[in-house]
Amino acid sequence: MRTIIDLPESQLAALRELEQRKHVSRAELIRQAVAQYVVHHAETDNAFGAWKTPKRRPTDGLTVQKKLRAEWDR
Repeated sequence: MRTIIDLPESQLAALRELEQRKHVSRAELIRQAVAQYVVHHAETDNAFGAWKTPKRRPTDGLTVQKKLRAEWDR
């Protein structure tokens, strides 16, 4: 799918440098950037508070409950 975006000249210059250094197209650089953005925000914006977990390590409620109750046995 094609998408039209406007970028400032400073970002275009940075993309040109990356294109030459990494030997990939501008489109590929932008696809990679969008993919990283989506992954980052999909994993960090799903929850808050006690239920929020580090990236790629989901914790369900039962696991949290067992961990908390294990503290009582000490």
